[in-house]
Amino acid sequence: MSAERARGDGGTVPRGPGEPAFRLLGLDHVVLRVTDVERAIAFYCGVLGCHEERRIEALGLIQLRAGASLIDLVGVDSALGRAGGAAPSDTGRNVDHVCLRIDPFDEAALRTHLEAQGVEPGDVAQRYGADGHGPSMYIRDPDGNVVELKGPPTRTGS
Repeated sequence: MSAERARGDGGTVPRGPGEPAFRLLGLDHVVLRVTDVERAIAFYCGVLGCHEERRIEALGLIQLRAGASLIDLVGVDSALGRAGGAAPSDTGRNVDHVCLRIDPFDEAALRTHLEAQGVEPGDVAQRYGADGHGPSMYIRDPDGNVVELKGPPTRTGS
């Protein structure tokens, strides 16, 4: 393994002591436990543009393609879902939020689309993500999970 690691801008920096001997390439998938699988599929596919890639019925797992990554949905009443404990609710979450990189980030068009789908658009702010600072908006899926929609970077660096 090289003694250097990649930077976000394509360059490299020396690998420091104690750093792992591998490169983290990106988010592969996230697994969300949901109370209504069909409602979640309608949200992630119909509102956000994912598409169903495969199902593993024995586990109660539905995998949705989200660009280069996957969003896995597990019903809380499925074999896999029951292993995770109580369902997500107003008093407990599965995760803090999931961030989906989108392009383009046209705030007016995004708001129009979300409102037409019955989804309340959040405020837009410049937030830092994998590509640098850029516009983002928080929304909620039908189970109350927070989804950040992140546009292209307007500036890089921390």
